[in-house]
Amino acid sequence: MEDHDPALLKLVYDAKRFVLYMRSIIEMAPLQVYHSGLLFAPQSSLIRVGYFKNIPWVTMEPKVVDVWSSLIQTLEGHTENVTSAVFSPDGKLIASASWGKRIRLWDTSTGKQCGVLEGHTDSVKSAVFSPDGKLVASASFDNTVRLWDTSTGKQCRVLEGHTSHVHSAVFSPNGKLVVSASWDTTVRLWNTLTGTQCGVWEGHTDFVFSALFSPDGKLVASVSHDKTVRLWDTLTGKQCGVLEGHTGDIHSAVFSPDGKLVASASEDKTVRLWNTPTGKQCGVLKGHTSGVISAVFSPDGKLVATASSDFTVRLWHTLTGKECGFWGHNDLVNSAVFSPDGKLVATASADKTVILWDTFTGKECGVLEGHTGNINSAVFSPDGKLVASASEDKTVRLCNTPTGKECGVLEGHYEEVNSVVFSPDGKLVASASNDSVRLWDTSTGKQCAVLECHTDFDRSAVFSPDGKLVAFVSCGPTTFWDTSTGKQYGVLEGPPSNSVVFSPDGKLVAFASWEKTVRLLDTSTGKQCGVLCHADHVDSAVFSPDGKLVASVSWDKTVRLWDTSTGKECGVLEGHTLGVNSAVFSPDGKLVASASEDKTVRLWNTFTGKQCGVLEGHTSYVNSVVFSPNGKLVASASDDKTVRLWDTTKKTTIEIIETHAKIKIMKFSNDGMHLYTSRGVLQLKPPPHSGGNWELPHTLTHSLYVTGQWITCNTKELLWLPADYRPSCAAVNDTGNLIFIGSGCGRVILISIDFTALPAAYLQPSVSAIAGKSFLGLVSC
Repeated sequence: MEDHDPALLKLVYDAKRFVLYMRSIIEMAPLQVYHSGLLFAPQSSLIRVGYFKNIPWVTMEPKVVDVWSSLIQTLEGHTENVTSAVFSPDGKLIASASWGKRIRLWDTSTGKQCGVLEGHTDSVKSAVFSPDGKLVASASFDNTVRLWDTSTGKQCRVLEGHTSHVHSAVFSPNGKLVVSASWDTTVRLWNTLTGTQCGVWEGHTDFVFSALFSPDGKLVASVSHDKTVRLWDTLTGKQCGVLEGHTGDIHSAVFSPDGKLVASASEDKTVRLWNTPTGKQCGVLKGHTSGVISAVFSPDGKLVATASSDFTVRLWHTLTGKECGFWGHNDLVNSAVFSPDGKLVATASADKTVILWDTFTGKECGVLEGHTGNINSAVFSPDGKLVASASEDKTVRLCNTPTGKECGVLEGHYEEVNSVVFSPDGKLVASASNDSVRLWDTSTGKQCAVLECHTDFDRSAVFSPDGKLVAFVSCGPTTFWDTSTGKQYGVLEGPPSNSVVFSPDGKLVAFASWEKTVRLLDTSTGKQCGVLCHADHVDSAVFSPDGKLVASVSWDKTVRLWDTSTGKECGVLEGHTLGVNSAVFSPDGKLVASASEDKTVRLWNTFTGKQCGVLEGHTSYVNSVVFSPNGKLVASASDDKTVRLWDTTKKTTIEIIETHAKIKIMKFSNDGMHLYTSRGVLQLKPPPHSGGNWELPHTLTHSLYVTGQWITCNTKELLWLPADYRPSCAAVNDTGNLIFIGSGCGRVILISIDFTALPAAYLQPSVSAIAGKSFLGLVSC
């Protein structure tokens, strides 16, 4: 065999990429290599081609990229938002900092964790290596900077003096000094050998977010909430320049390798380039759709990488200012950094991952046909044959669920699309954007109306029960429109609304406002017919099943009941100790359940207004609550990432389900055996001696759910999702076998499961040793 057999080299390269990409699941659940590993490997991967056989229970496979993308591997282990990641000078290590009070060290060649630095008593905002790689400096919200020995992992200095959170710390080029930036509005200089403070620089008028040395160590640049970059002389401590021009907070700044440029990243969605000697602006990098958190130059200074709260990392040519690369996470990206040779970029994200990217592939970030920006929402049509997704890329896309193919790109918005909804008959789609609400014909994909009210922000649209009217929530007057003509049918003058709901018969609309009111509008006349008042912001309102009552919830800690025929208050439900987030009537209208920031669900008698139950157990805000079809159960969803099932008669907890995500929207299946949520379907256990709906034929036999890292079936881990396929949003069809996943970088996938072909172990939900508690996965996301 020749020394350089091209076929063998290609196979070895492919195997290396496969192992790095799938490393975490190989270590955690090796048999997933034959399912997720091969299923999500690129079409042309030699490992996939050689070993992949159709999985019998996957009837619609996800569309994957043709070749290996720029994502090399994902370093998983943090349990909280990752705030920064940085390479060691020799490129062999990465240090990542997180809200979890720890710094983790990783081996870049294998992706394995090789150290945990513990000692901070609050979130760690940043970590950086010394020039010789022997030390790490970490900045924390515990008001300290700490120095660590990288060989032993032991703490060797605590730099104390700041009187508020320390946002960043960085070594001087010779490693003898550390400069730190703090919310106490100061920049401080420290001697790394002794740990003593040797300078306090004052001049900023607000929080200082970061400070760093120029390559020759003679200057320090600091950035602040006061929207300026300030330059300081390291030797004298005197201010020698103020760079002004940003219109929003500046999060970070960095010198180019030759020190001739400074790049500053701002909440105004731009990165600005400045000439260091003159202090003049010499370039503006525009393209991000949300604030830019950090910017960094490549080692040769020819590229700039920027990290943003729009979930993306972008690459730019320094000389031309043109964008030349685009990568996505599933949450805001806190930082990006080049490896010493410039071949890799490491990005740290609030999705709890650090991802390595290959800079040479540029725009080839592996995005399938589909969106090019974060997907904000997705929804199935009433018949389940279509999925509509709304994105930051200003488009709505339609996908045919039987085939998995895209069947329409709805273009016309010139701002990001926030939400999308089908009409009750599925013939129309309404998309809400910062520029307008637009109606589209789902059969042709053509735009059939532009509903403009000239406000700054249109959050969502709601169809009437018969689909003849559409109302939308905006930052201006609330309007509703005739869907057949596209003409405005009515305007509700007054404060902007934050939620809209039609009565069951469609004759009334209730608009809830942060201006302490609920307004009722008669849809037959288009005129306002009632104003219902609270003492604080009103979050939402809901009609009783017969439409005779409205229940409104408010930050004033109350639920109020109103007679829709007279507009008069007929009950004040008091008892919550914090704001109320949502309320719902029982199917027979005799009870109201309310969810509150006081971590409780409360039950109320509709006729007497008296509290008849307090459901306690959640450890954080309760966001939503819903009754089962027979009214015997209540399900509540909380920021503690659990859903709790309650017996409304006994006022006891029946089941606690770990959801691994904050669930905002829920509804029971018709048989009461499942909960449809914004992450999939949760299968519920029948309560003891339940009778009732559990004895009826089930509308669903099994349930799919996305935890973040896993697609689960009946609470058991079924398919592991690689980092670049994890959801920013997800939806499951009514039959529970088809799951839609939209990712942060715009990737869209559909996966269909044949439950009859699944191994028997998946066909019954798993139950833990703790009574009444089921787990959706071994790893939290």
